[in-house]
Amino acid sequence: MISRAGAPAPFMNFDVQTLSSAVAVLTAMITPALLISACGTFILSTSNRLGRIVDRVRILSHEFEQMVHSPQDVELVDERRDLILSQIDWLAQRANFLQRGLTSFYVASGIFISTSVALGIVAVVTTQYQWIPVLLALLGGAFFFYGSILMLFEARLALSSLRAETAFLLKLVRLHPKS
Repeated sequence: MISRAGAPAPFMNFDVQTLSSAVAVLTAMITPALLISACGTFILSTSNRLGRIVDRVRILSHEFEQMVHSPQDVELVDERRDLILSQIDWLAQRANFLQRGLTSFYVASGIFISTSVALGIVAVVTTQYQWIPVLLALLGGAFFFYGSILMLFEARLALSSLRAETAFLLKLVRLHPKS
């Protein structure tokens, strides 16, 4: 746009190099934001899994109390007791993995936030410390990866627990064949 005097309008006076640098910094700051979002998704999922474990422990505790008070009303009482105790042990291990995973995801999220802030500060202050945001991003990625590995271990425990419970249910079904 040209002003009435024939010179460019004041708001059109900008350095293309400066604009390019600013766009590069903003683009770099978006990547940690996406990783923060991914961490948030993992945090939500992991929190839900932990909540389901708490609910399952409460159900098993209730079943165990009922079985202790009237064992004669329960079929396969010894096997059922062993199953409940092993289920509670597996759930405790799973809860431990989930808690460590949650901690890891929260730390990763905080580090990704600091990466984004560091990118902005380094761009404004000096380019001498450009390695700091890179180091922070790598550290955040390491925590995110560690949390993901913990979720794999937790999922394997969940599958083992499910297999044991399914085997017990099949044993009960065999006791009561269809007439």
